[in-house]
Amino acid sequence: MHLRRIHLKLRTKIALLSFSLVLLSVLLAGVVIVGRTTTAVEQEIGMRAMAIARTVAQHKDVQENLGKIGGEKIIQPIAERIRLATGVEYIVLFDMERRRYSHPLEERIGTTFNDGDEGPSLRKQEYLSRATGILGPSIRAFVPVMTDEGTRQVGVTVVGILTPTLQESLQALRFQLYSSLLAGVAFGILGSFYLAHNIKKNLFSLEPPEIARILKERTAIFQSLGEGVIAIDREGRITIENNEAKRLTGRATNQEGGLLQDENMLSVLKEVMARDETQYNKKFVLHQTLVLANFLPIKVKDKVVGAVMTFQDKTEVNKIAEELTGVKSFIEGLRAQNHEYLNKLHTIAGLIQLGKRQEAMDYIFAVTEEQQEVTQFLSRRIRDPALAGLLMGKYNRAKELKVNLIFDSASHVSELPETFDSGVLIIIVGNLLENALEAVIDRPLQEVHCFIQQTVHELRISIEDTGPGIPSNLQQKIFDWGFTTKGSDNHGLGLHLVQQAIEHTGGMLDVESGDWGTRFFIRLPLLYRADEKARLQGF
Repeated sequence: MHLRRIHLKLRTKIALLSFSLVLLSVLLAGVVIVGRTTTAVEQEIGMRAMAIARTVAQHKDVQENLGKIGGEKIIQPIAERIRLATGVEYIVLFDMERRRYSHPLEERIGTTFNDGDEGPSLRKQEYLSRATGILGPSIRAFVPVMTDEGTRQVGVTVVGILTPTLQESLQALRFQLYSSLLAGVAFGILGSFYLAHNIKKNLFSLEPPEIARILKERTAIFQSLGEGVIAIDREGRITIENNEAKRLTGRATNQEGGLLQDENMLSVLKEVMARDETQYNKKFVLHQTLVLANFLPIKVKDKVVGAVMTFQDKTEVNKIAEELTGVKSFIEGLRAQNHEYLNKLHTIAGLIQLGKRQEAMDYIFAVTEEQQEVTQFLSRRIRDPALAGLLMGKYNRAKELKVNLIFDSASHVSELPETFDSGVLIIIVGNLLENALEAVIDRPLQEVHCFIQQTVHELRISIEDTGPGIPSNLQQKIFDWGFTTKGSDNHGLGLHLVQQAIEHTGGMLDVESGDWGTRFFIRLPLLYRADEKARLQGF
């Protein structure tokens, strides 16, 4: 026969648990109260016993007769009178030989006091001692009896008072205990139900099975991320890891936790924890795969408890980067160049078919000379391959649009520092040139002037067109995300990206515009912080 398992709701479980804790706390508090009350009573009894013992020890007849033959005949009545008057259980006096001179039981007078705790009292010390006798537990006060003005000890006074048992203490405090217990239980019941209601409310009235389902859903989403995620604690143990991370690191999909084995990853993660700083776009080779990784510390209440690493295949990153660093503009430039050369080939073929060979030769030389001049100028004055390729593509794009793109003869760019990301330059120059080329279409004078010059500390860029200019009321809006004057097909992101790139590199941008056209002048510092370079990868 199987017993049916009862499934309690979360609210009921919390209420029962809270009530049990409150009840246990009240009971423990009661035990503590009884214990402290008993201790206080014992302290009071000890002080009373000590006071009586001192009084007896100072009695003149006790001091003169203790230790003398026949002294018990004088001391025993004195001790018994004091005992009956004070209500103590016994008063015993014995001399330095431990011989009793008084006792509630007269047959014990003359016997030796040998309870084991009287030693210090024979060395002029007074103290309290606990003992258990026939009548029950008691507290005894030992006080030396001194004569000759306190210079010579003749014996010891022992006063004993019975202490109440635990049952007696509970009996005395029963009303206070019962009332406290009932009040605590009542408040515990009310508090338990309030706590259960409040917790259930904070959990959006979800039951544990529902919470488990949501957790599984979130875990599934986490595992479906295209980025690998690994988190470790301060000892280097893996606490979080998704399937993509296991794939890129070569770990088995059913392998959970354990120490992080890759020394390079582990050293960077520990450095991030030690310095409490993030690191972006670190390149690693994981399981024969080149990845791009970010490292961030994990904090709990402002204390670093671990670190997390997010990384992805650099091949996928490069695909995204192509959209943002101008690679597609190169392709567009090549397309325009191909289209232009097809037109020129058709022109040459037509002249030859018409029998005008000399005109065809002159046309070929003119086209070749013009193209060579531009190519030689860019290869000689612009040493950055990506920038040179972009300018060549934009030149061919201008030819296709029948726009005269003029490169300033003073332009010069040598090899850029490693700390400077040429992708930033591509974003700025590519977007500004494209906007300038489109601005001069159908204008009486279709010219775009481009000037790029590198100095020791900065890059100076000037893009000027002969377009209609930018109205003064729009000069601040042109950098807003999504703002465009080119129709709904344009996304209005180019100038926004330009402004972000300039701001993140710490550069400066000046815009001049009027009926004569528009001029953008940019100054970019060649040395800026490495973490700023990492942030630029977000473009």
